[in-house]
Amino acid sequence: MVVAVEKLIKSGISKPARYLGNELLAIHKAWDRTAIHWVLTYPEVYEVGASNLGHIILYNILNAQPRQLCDRAYLPGQDLAAKLRETNTPLFAVESKRSLTEFDILGFSLSYELGATNILEMLDLAGIPLTWRERQGSRGEFSDTQSSFPLIFAGGQTATSNPEPYADFFDFFALGDGEELLPEIGLVLEEGKQAGLSREHLLLDLAQIPGVYVPQFYDMAEDGSVHPHRPDVPKRILRRVATPIPAYSIGLVPYVETVHDRLTIEIRRGCTRGCRFCQPGMLTRPARDVEPDQVVEAIEQGMRATGYNEFSLLSLSCSDYLSLPAVGMEIKNRLKNENISLTLPSQRVDRFDENIANILGGTRQGGLTFAPEAGTQRMRDIVNKGLTNEELLRGVKTAWEQGWDKIKLYFMIGLPGETDADVVGIAETVSWLQRECRGKGRKPLNFNLTISNFTPKPHTPFQWHSVSTSEFKRKQNLLRQEFRRIKAVKVNFTDVRISAMEDFVGRGDRNLGKVIRRAWELGAGMDSWYENLDQAFSAWEIAIAQADLDWKYRQVENGEWNLFHAEAPKGREDGENTQLLTPNSSLLTSHSLDIPLPWDHIDTGINKKWLQEDLQRALEAAIVPDCSFEGCTHCGVCGTDFGHNVVIESPAIPKFAGEFVPNTTKAQRLRVWFGKQGNMALISHLDLIRLFDRVVRRAGLPIAFTGGFHPMPRISLATALALGATSSSEIADFELTVPVEVDTFREKLACEMPTDIPIYNVEQIDLKASAATQLLESAEYLITVAALQETTPIQWQNWIDIIKAKEEFWYEQTTKSGKSQLINLRDRLFELELVENYNCIAESMSSVIRYLGSYRQDGLLLRPEQILFMLEAVANVEFQLLHIHRNRLILGV
Repeated sequence: MVVAVEKLIKSGISKPARYLGNELLAIHKAWDRTAIHWVLTYPEVYEVGASNLGHIILYNILNAQPRQLCDRAYLPGQDLAAKLRETNTPLFAVESKRSLTEFDILGFSLSYELGATNILEMLDLAGIPLTWRERQGSRGEFSDTQSSFPLIFAGGQTATSNPEPYADFFDFFALGDGEELLPEIGLVLEEGKQAGLSREHLLLDLAQIPGVYVPQFYDMAEDGSVHPHRPDVPKRILRRVATPIPAYSIGLVPYVETVHDRLTIEIRRGCTRGCRFCQPGMLTRPARDVEPDQVVEAIEQGMRATGYNEFSLLSLSCSDYLSLPAVGMEIKNRLKNENISLTLPSQRVDRFDENIANILGGTRQGGLTFAPEAGTQRMRDIVNKGLTNEELLRGVKTAWEQGWDKIKLYFMIGLPGETDADVVGIAETVSWLQRECRGKGRKPLNFNLTISNFTPKPHTPFQWHSVSTSEFKRKQNLLRQEFRRIKAVKVNFTDVRISAMEDFVGRGDRNLGKVIRRAWELGAGMDSWYENLDQAFSAWEIAIAQADLDWKYRQVENGEWNLFHAEAPKGREDGENTQLLTPNSSLLTSHSLDIPLPWDHIDTGINKKWLQEDLQRALEAAIVPDCSFEGCTHCGVCGTDFGHNVVIESPAIPKFAGEFVPNTTKAQRLRVWFGKQGNMALISHLDLIRLFDRVVRRAGLPIAFTGGFHPMPRISLATALALGATSSSEIADFELTVPVEVDTFREKLACEMPTDIPIYNVEQIDLKASAATQLLESAEYLITVAALQETTPIQWQNWIDIIKAKEEFWYEQTTKSGKSQLINLRDRLFELELVENYNCIAESMSSVIRYLGSYRQDGLLLRPEQILFMLEAVANVEFQLLHIHRNRLILGV
């Protein structure tokens, strides 16, 4: 069933273009010509999901498989979710507009401990039972697509690290990298569908694939550990490892602005730095560099194909990619005339140097983010950060000397072995960095600090340690006092309740399934943490209490597994900073560390014994080297199952060809008349401006730029069009650096435009001619208006005639300054006629009215809704504006 989304997705919905599924590089395959139909369902709003690199890569890979189709779905906004429920309409995939129940398999990304409530929201909106037991008991065989629910699975970091809290909801989990795993799953599904296998037999076949965990074939013991209850499934499930393929990163150019509104290319997967708190670093080993030539080729092709003006290189530690300066400089040189910027995520401050500084930014120098994590050398050694004070200062000072005035720093409190002196050391370190980075004529160095609370994560050496919320609050207050004396520093703290809940769920077992479900029922969606934290936390607390697990949550709040306890030195009881932290011997024993954990059956490659040994090394503040560049640390990963580190030596760094200099030459000026029809009516004016910028880049047209610090392409749209309105007479002016034949320009522009933005005419105008926006005089509209009571065509014509005969229609208008003024609408109305009458809904009639009215940029406008005001004044009937179409924009001489 194709959902009639045109009745739902209208201009009244927030950012309706989220749900269109017509992005550039979207892949539309024929439903009837494919055997298996996937939906990659991202449990966050479109702006987050559509820009997620993993989402894009897997979407491209699955659609590259023969006989496999992959569509997409996202968490709808609250307004659309309410409308879906109100109209009893199922959640749909954005491209095919089919209900999610029609697909064979739905794959959710589970990358955050508290994100499962959004998944339940999407399943409920789709009309799919929430648990695998409900789905299995409801309908028949997999072969009968009309009577079976799709298979529901999850992948992502949280799903790989500890799937147990979510085991009730998913038929299976895909552990680790999905590039090779998901196509293998697709082949098994295709064979099972052809053979008409039952759901259970199909899942048994899937369980034989390395990396697939089917929780219904496993039971939880009293101690929380998980074991298979049948002999034909593996005791431990292997995490999958794949080699990054940059070419699959090119795709999906949304029309709306997304969180990461740029091309993103992965340069290195995995990290072997060995930070003891870092779960991604432990779950993504070994480290695998991408060949520099592949990176350069993917970026160059990607920028041409997408039209983005910014790209990002992605890795857990970009600075550990030895080819970073060479790759960055090569791309910067190749695209130097196109106003392109490079951004990097948080990077190693000890590797930040002039070579990396030279490749960042461009004319739009972005922010810099470093993560020292701790404020003292001792604490950085305990967490195995591998960063000295000298390296920290050198990196920050290099950034300051290269022109950065603001730097973002990440710190963490509550780490094992931390004293108050270490906490205060964060403020002292920031103050010291400011003092060292001062100079004549320069602003003081500004810092934006994020201070998070340590949360223990499965599969890390610190998984056995936690801190009480009261201790977190005390340390946060200690830092607040210290930072009051330091200027030019903005400090953000993580709410301790979020940290405690992440810990509770992240290290939980299968008993938490009922908590997650009840929290969702009480309204604890992931977005609620940002909109109303108190309400979200209350929902989780109630859910925990109703599940009789509040005793367990209190243990987490009180620091359930705290390896340290405070002792005052003998003979002294003064001062907070005199405390010593010593190992808690009752917990730090081989017996306590060998207690089964809910995630022990997940084989990430890292030996649990090695994690215990590394924890002991942490207590001794002993550093473990990075095995990508030094000797093996014997963590257990490298071998036939997971592969080995792949570190590629850097090629020579190309000579810097110079910064982008905006070409402000104006050799030709072209005026373009275009339309905005169909789905493109739901694209906002700002999104349309961004679209034109990308179209010009993809078309390779020699656009001129403005000067100054932030050069912009010289593209000027005459005026904005209301969201949801269509048009056949929009105007845009383009200024070019070299003359281009008018027909050639039109052909190139039309080739890159969406089909719903037709190009009607292009003409050359004088370089000194006034801009179209200054020449606007009037506009002709066709508006569709419905009367909310029974009417006749004769009445409509009479109302039109009365309006035309009157000389005054006074209308109260609020100016931009907030003042009220009366205006005569009749002075602004030049022509008015009834074009068409037809029945719209029962007992009402709608009409199409054409009017020509003033449309000047000095404020003398006649808007469509003001025509309704005049109609209601003469008819004493309530009207509804159904549609607006701008037929003409008329320019003065």
